[in-house]
Amino acid sequence: MNYMTLKEVSQKWNVTPRQVNYLCAAGRIPGAVKMAGVWLIPKNAEKPIDGRTKQGKELRHE
Repeated sequence: MNYMTLKEVSQKWNVTPRQVNYLCAAGRIPGAVKMAGVWLIPKNAEKPIDGRTKQGKELRHE
């Protein structure tokens, strides 16, 4: 499986690398693994729904 770094994923999803790090640490990105202190995210991973927005809260409660 091909992996991307935090920086690559943050550019793809248009979020900060810190936000991607938070999502990985919280287990919200399936398949993300931490190797030697670096998060590796699968290339086919999709951006999780942001639960802080109104739309995300509605989807989370369905």
